[in-house]
Amino acid sequence: MQPNSEASQRIATIAAHLHPPPLQVSLNWRVRSQDRDDLFKINAGIVRTLCEGVAKCCPRAIVNLISNPVNSTVPIAAEVFKKAGTYDPKRLLGVTTLDVVRANTFVAEVLGIDPREVDVPVVGGHAGVTILPLLSQVKPPCSFTPDEINHLTDRIQNGGTEVVEAKAGAGSATLSMAYAAAKFADACLRGMRGDAGIVECSFVDSQVTDLPFFAIKVRLGRGGAEEVFALGPLNEYERAGLEKAKKELSESINKGIYFIRK
Repeated sequence: MQPNSEASQRIATIAAHLHPPPLQVSLNWRVRSQDRDDLFKINAGIVRTLCEGVAKCCPRAIVNLISNPVNSTVPIAAEVFKKAGTYDPKRLLGVTTLDVVRANTFVAEVLGIDPREVDVPVVGGHAGVTILPLLSQVKPPCSFTPDEINHLTDRIQNGGTEVVEAKAGAGSATLSMAYAAAKFADACLRGMRGDAGIVECSFVDSQVTDLPFFAIKVRLGRGGAEEVFALGPLNEYERAGLEKAKKELSESINKGIYFIRK
């Protein structure tokens, strides 16, 4: 395959790996003793190198970036592409699908229905309090008690930690992450094929808030994220959660930008 052939331009899914050791770390994104700062130290340089390769060999690729911490690695990728003169914000998509999959599953358990029938918008970022499920916008329309809202929000935000603890430090949510990656990549491919109405949440360059990047619903098409949707109406609980999310998200975004600009 030639570097600039049509096939090579299709899609570049970054899993943050170059050699087996980083690949293992990247897939098992953390163990009990690791936090996202540890992941940043490992994955930041890997993502930079991979994105330099993308910029050189397939600059028009639609990049699905799932390497943690996504809140920092997407800004890293953007800065690399800007330096190379190839940055197209529509073509850089942070994969936050795992948060949506978990949210749909946990809400479905409460409602007693099939998760495939549930759609929970999850906005903000892809770590801890930056993960903001908009339970007031769940489809099908429903309502939750304050206790249910607290429980669901906490479980969605800390789903990764729950898995790490359940595995007693022996691994993390590798299977569900793989499922989420495949689901999002499939959605991108359907959008590139020209299918209509392909909407997914993604961590993208946007003007939805005063932050340069934000996870929000986007419409996927031939050029990537062809439309970025608004947040929609938020209740008081969600507005408070948004402010918390933005504070931490801002720090993570700036950390990624500084890594390239320093």
